[in-house]
Amino acid sequence: MYTPPAFREDDPATLRQIIRAARLATLVTATADGLMATPLPLYLDESEGAHGVLYGHLAKANPQWKAAPLGEALVLFSGADAYITPSWYAAKREHGKVVPTWNYEAVHAYGPAEFFEDAARLREAVTRLTQLYEQPRAEPWAVTDAPETFIASQLKGIVGLRLPITRLEGKRKMSQNRSEADREGVARGLAESDSPSDRAVAAMIPTARTDM
Repeated sequence: MYTPPAFREDDPATLRQIIRAARLATLVTATADGLMATPLPLYLDESEGAHGVLYGHLAKANPQWKAAPLGEALVLFSGADAYITPSWYAAKREHGKVVPTWNYEAVHAYGPAEFFEDAARLREAVTRLTQLYEQPRAEPWAVTDAPETFIASQLKGIVGLRLPITRLEGKRKMSQNRSEADREGVARGLAESDSPSDRAVAAMIPTARTDM
């Protein structure tokens, strides 16, 4: 990932927060048959290894897990993002030499992709992933709510993924390369948007003002 120094994010807590908030990731592996990619939800177990371990599962019919990876796998996590119009820049009024851009957060996680079919490990991975996303609900659904025979049959149709993270790359492009006046304009413009995601990005723009 191309990351100019102004946008580089190395703080481990921030990287983990982006990973947790991303919800849907993309697993990419290089194989003898070419690149393969699968969108899938993952959870991060921070208790394992220096950078944590990612867990999830793929459909057993998905050919990606059967194709031996050439080197490490790459998992893409996308965070908050927003289109930035040059109309928000103070520089537009001063000299007009401005162009559109995009602000965003991204984390790339690298590590060896390990696939497993053990029923007990699969059940644990599915249970933990379910708990993660059901937790905010008033009446969370649990794996144990379904008949045991049904769950057992469903587990036969998936393959588990374990990916120990060997390194992380983080990027937070939030107009850090613009002047204070330009950043204030961007934050104000995004804060006035009808889009919740735009307003979320507005709060991430580094400005001296606190009333954005």
